[in-house]
Parts: sequence; C-alpha cells; structure tokens
Amino acid sequence: MRFPFSAIVGHDDLRMALLLNAVHPGIGGVLVRGEKGTAKSTIVRALAALLPAVDVVPGCRFACDPANPDPACPDAPHTGADQRPARLVELPVGATEDRLVGSLDLERALTEGVRAYQPGLLAAAHRGVLYVDEVNLLHDHLVDLLLDAAAMGRAHVEREGVSVSHAASFLLVGTMNPEEGELRPQLLDRFGLTVHVVSSRDVAIRTEVIRRRLAFEADPSGFAAQWAAADAELAAQIVKARTALPGVALPDAELRRIASVCASFEVDGMRADLVVARTAVAHAAWRGGNSVNADDVEVAVRLALPHRRRRDPFDEPGIDEQQLQDALRNAAEQQDEGPDDDPDGPGDGGGELPRNAEQPQGSDGGGDQPPVPPAPAFKARLLQVPGIGEGAPGRRSRATARNGYMVRPSTVEGNGLHLVGTLSAAAPHQSARGRDGAGLVLRGQDLRLAVREGKESNLVLFCVDASGSMAARKRMSAVTGAVLSLLRDAYQRRDKVGVVTFRGNSAEVTLPPTSSVDAAAARLKGLRTGGRTPLADGLLRVRRVLAAERLRDPRRRPLLVLLTDGRATQSAGGRDPMDDAMRAAGMLAADGIPNIVVDCEQGYVKLGLASRLAAVLGGTCLRLAELSADQVTGVVRAARAA
Repeated sequence: MRFPFSAIVGHDDLRMALLLNAVHPGIGGVLVRGEKGTAKSTIVRALAALLPAVDVVPGCRFACDPANPDPACPDAPHTGADQRPARLVELPVGATEDRLVGSLDLERALTEGVRAYQPGLLAAAHRGVLYVDEVNLLHDHLVDLLLDAAAMGRAHVEREGVSVSHAASFLLVGTMNPEEGELRPQLLDRFGLTVHVVSSRDVAIRTEVIRRRLAFEADPSGFAAQWAAADAELAAQIVKARTALPGVALPDAELRRIASVCASFEVDGMRADLVVARTAVAHAAWRGGNSVNADDVEVAVRLALPHRRRRDPFDEPGIDEQQLQDALRNAAEQQDEGPDDDPDGPGDGGGELPRNAEQPQGSDGGGDQPPVPPAPAFKARLLQVPGIGEGAPGRRSRATARNGYMVRPSTVEGNGLHLVGTLSAAAPHQSARGRDGAGLVLRGQDLRLAVREGKESNLVLFCVDASGSMAARKRMSAVTGAVLSLLRDAYQRRDKVGVVTFRGNSAEVTLPPTSSVDAAAARLKGLRTGGRTPLADGLLRVRRVLAAERLRDPRRRPLLVLLTDGRATQSAGGRDPMDDAMRAAGMLAADGIPNIVVDCEQGYVKLGLASRLAAVLGGTCLRLAELSADQVTGVVRAARAA
C-alpha cells in the first residue's frame, strides 16, 4: 500500500514538477535533490497511482499501444487489446547494463539454440515511470543510457549479436542526497526539471506530517480511503490536461520571453529554452488555459533553470530571486519595445563568467593570518592509483567491477556468465556428448565466468601545510588554487576527498573524508595560516585517517597529496622536528600509500627538504610551479610510479 499523493504535506514545487511531467513526458523528467528523510521516495512512488491506465497489446513485452503499435517492436505483429495500470519501475543502484537495456535470452540460447532478446528495465518502464533512487551513485554510463532513452523515446540495443530497437517512453524521476556527491553538470542538464526539497522548520507542518504518517502506519487501507477522492480528482485533471495539451498555444511573445530569460541566466546550449517552453505549455494545460502566459513561463523557469546555472561543481545550485525578477522584468520591457528595437538582445556579451581580479599580495607573517583568496584554478589531468583495484564505481583508476565492460572469460574468477565463452567451450564436444536436435549439451567444465573491468573512485586525501612558513599570501594563494583544481577533478571522477591541515602545535582533520567536494572547497577557502610547522603530527594524523578509512571502506584505495615546503619546526618532547617528520614519513611509506609531494618552497635559496621527504615517503616530488595545465601530466606519471 502506497502513501496517497494528495496526503503529502508541503513540497509544492516537487508535486507540481511531477504532475507537469505526467501531463507532458517530453519535458524530460525530474531530479529531486534533498537531505535524507524528506519523503522524496514516498512522493515519487505515490505518483504512479495517479497515472491513467494504459491500453496494451496482450502478450507484448514492450507495452505497445493497440491503437498505434510500434512497427519495429520485436514482439510484432500485434493483435487484440487489453488494459493495465501504469507501471512504476525502480532501477537499483547496483543494476548492470544488461539489466537496464536487456540482453540475450540465456534460457532460449542454451535450450533451443536460438538468438533471442530478453527485455530490460527500459522496456518494462515504457508508458510508465522509471524511478532511480540515489541516481548520483549510479554508474555514469548507465545514467547516460537511460537519459538517452528518455530523450529519444527509444532504446537501441546491440548486445552479443542481438540488434534491437524498441519504444521506451517514460517519466524519468531521480532522487539524490547532495551530501553523498553530485552529478556531473553534463548529466544534470539532461534532466528536464529539478527541485530541491528540505524539511520544514514550521512546527505546525512538522506536526501534521507526523500525524498523517502515524495514521497511515496504523491503518494503511483506511488512510488511503480517506484520500481516494482527492487522488481521483488529481488523476482526472492529469487526463484532462493531457487531452488539452496539443491545443495549447505558445505565442511568439512568450517564446521571446523564454529566450530572453534563458539568455539572461547565460545557460549553455538550447536545451533549457526547449524545456522551459514545454513546461510552460504543460502548466497552461494543467490550469485549464488555452494559451501560455507570463505566469506559466515563471513557473517553468523556476523548475527548469536552477541546475543549469552550475558551470562549476563549486557553484551553489538554485536561482537568485532578484536576478529572476530582473530577467522577467527586462523580458517584459522588451515585449513592450518590440522585437526589433534591440537586435542584440539580452546577454549578448556572452563569454565566460567573470573571474575575480588578482588579489593584492600581502607580506609573510608568522602569526595567525586571515584566509587568502585562491589563485585561478586550472584543468587538472588524470591522477591514477597504480594497479587494479576493487573500489566503488568512479572515473579514476582501473578496477575489476561487477558492472563494467567484459574483458575476457575465466574458469576461476569473474561476475556472471560469459555466454560466448561458455558456448565456445561446449561446442567442440557436442558430437561426443550425443547432441540430437536443438539445444546444447552442457557440462560443468564448460561454464565460463565474465571478467569485467571498469573504473573506480578513490580517496584523495590532501595534507596541507598551513604554518607561518607558508603564510606568504602569494604562496598560499597558489597552494589553495592548486588544491581547488584537484578537488574539481575529484568531483568529476566521483572520489571521496579529505583535508588534513597542520599549523601551530598540532594537525587537525579540517574535513573528514566525504563525497561532498564542495564542502571541501568551502573549508579550504576559509583556511587560516600561521604559527609553527608540526609536520610530523600532520603525517601521523594522515596515517590515522587512512587507517580508519581502511577499516570503514577497505576496497577504496587512497592517494595522498602533500603540499608543504618540507620544513618542520614543531615537535613533542624536545626532539628534533625533522627527525620526527622523517620517521613519520617512513611509517606512511611502510603502509604503501601512493603519494605526491608538492614542494611549495620559494626564494633563491632552497633547502630541498620536500624532495628529501618525498624520497622517504617513496613518492615523487613536484614543485608548486610545475602544477600548471601543461605540467600536471607529470603528476599522473608520478602517481603511477609511486
């Protein structure tokens, strides 16, 4: 029994986004962002009950419409008609590509010796809802596949000698908790609408949420019956709006308003304009209008543009209310002036977002210094941990994977059946085994497992010297700029990141390992410097953090990036600080931690302490000046050789 859609308290934007997609699936689906416990999944699952029943061809695995069957359907020809409720199909995070798009029918291949197609979840979701919980944790190539299908309305499958194309039109809904990592901007843009949901701080609203949830748990059927009439009314309104949708007009004046607002927000490409237009038309149909007006456009902009403004992973999502009102007002003024009065239109300046001017340089200081603005970031090249791991899915280092690409058959290792390898092993023995007719005679020794390889994410742990010797504003600005560049790369490769800093008398974990790299960036931008240099304590703190993470997530391999000038001026018990630092480095080396030491020493006279430290750590030392867009290739080679 599902919680009734009408009984949901609050979340008006999310309810509207889902309903508009139910009216016009061409909008492109909804991405629901929000903290845990905000009823994201409850609302999505409740929506399926509102969708009208669908007419289908009996026995068709692809839910073809009897009135307009797909001529390319693998189950054609079609006869007869039947009706069933619209389906809600859930795509689990651990799904394989075969499960999503379909694959060779193993049963028929092995028993009948024929090549047949077994549909996947895309076929099951046709004319229904495809729901992906924790979409930000899904493999990127699976996200690409389902978004392509959602955009084209068809799925194309080329698998193991099977070539199939079938209809796959569905309402795509993804939910995610930003604390567990973000989607890449390219994937964000593929979702039509996005809504950020948060728990209400209003006591009355929270009280009503609790009251309704407890009532539902006590008597699910009785609670659903109380809201049946309200749900039926919403379902009827969806049908009515769908019927009216083709007749809703989109005047040229509103088209220009849409283009003007999108240009004002400097969104990339034209997908945003198209999504806003479709959403505005759907909203007009939903409210019973015959033509799109300014209110429809404003609702559409609020739902379609927030996630498309993020050019950088560290940009905050959402729309600035003042900017939105200014854009709408400017668009209205242009309507009054006429389309030819301003041939250039808004946003003609184009180009990239303005960058901060270079900050004035301060002086060195041994005391506590305020945060230093980071230097401009650069595009980092790939850093990889050597060897083949078994970590969480990502885009950095090589790894064996349950859901990766099949590389070879094996008799001793792998995940799932390697069909071609199994058939090839069995084929030479069919005559000796007395095969008669269709099907294969198999033995246990014929079975081959599929060895798959993909990419894993890693734990990139930054250890940053924030002591007085690093406090020169120009130097610390360059350091923070370099780390932000590497953090941006970690975001794109779905890594976990952590930050350890050392200054004064001790080291601290500025940011425990997390998948939220924007949190790491925020902590780094607020980093203060000054005091003595407890290098040994920093390295030992790194070792403790990595040991804890090894217990918590033993398959995720780490990469240490140490940024320091190599000096050590603080130690416990009156011991020599450099001796303590080298001993700590030796302990990290014994743990086999891949590492990069970035030498931040400047000036005419250089002591070369960072290179000595790198030698003890068993890593490679690079100068800070070498971390440019052209030189980061050296970091890649260094990480592989470490």
